[in-house]
Amino acid sequence: MATDTFWIVVAGVFGAVFGSFLNVCIVRLPADQSVLRPRSRCPKCSAPIAWYDNVPIVSWLLLRGRCRRCAQPIAVRYPLVEAAVAAVWAGAVWHYGVDLTALTAAVFATLLIGIAVTDASHLIIPDEFSLGGLPLGLALSLRDGVPGLTAAALGAAVGFGLLFLVAWAGEKVFRKEAMGGGDIKMMAMVGAFVGWKGVLLTIFGGALLGTIVFVPLTIGGRKSLVPFGVFLAAAAALTFVFGEAIIGWYVTMTFGPS
Repeated sequence: MATDTFWIVVAGVFGAVFGSFLNVCIVRLPADQSVLRPRSRCPKCSAPIAWYDNVPIVSWLLLRGRCRRCAQPIAVRYPLVEAAVAAVWAGAVWHYGVDLTALTAAVFATLLIGIAVTDASHLIIPDEFSLGGLPLGLALSLRDGVPGLTAAALGAAVGFGLLFLVAWAGEKVFRKEAMGGGDIKMMAMVGAFVGWKGVLLTIFGGALLGTIVFVPLTIGGRKSLVPFGVFLAAAAALTFVFGEAIIGWYVTMTFGPS
């Protein structure tokens, strides 16, 4: 038990560090800025942040959410992202143990958090998350050998092709762009992690969540842009963890016990 706790804590620490870097990506990628240079700065006064003020979660709490130099507030989103990534890395090791499945779950969750927060904030899904995550998903699928890689490649192809077809059909019907290219590329990455059946479940779940949230907002003629990547990310995370059980339940309910 002590060993298990040790590795869970180690995973959480690594997750917090990755979460700190993810914050940089969320801010800079939509602006086409380098995520490596310059080093982290205060978003208000642009003063460089010293290493001791850049410890994930801890520094924000010690500084009470303010810049040491200008005393302006620093958004709570920063420690929340760090804490969320730390939690999913620790949770992956707790749930799957210290193996490649845990690493796969942690990497996938980190990508999904980056996509969800960026899409919610900027209505864009950077290629670095989607196309950059695609080869990671394919490489990590090798934990199951060649069959795993084949399933991941098929999932990526189905994810991209299905969303591309939906976007093409929507544009023909509505005479305007019905879905952003970021969503299409995102689903290629998702497919590499969850396979073609998981792609179908993710799209259904994302559409369902999006409908539940945004239909009330359109009542009375109000129009809102839909950051569909947020709902696809949530559905993809649920699919990775519970997808096989959900699909098995659906098959049993539809066709009866095998």
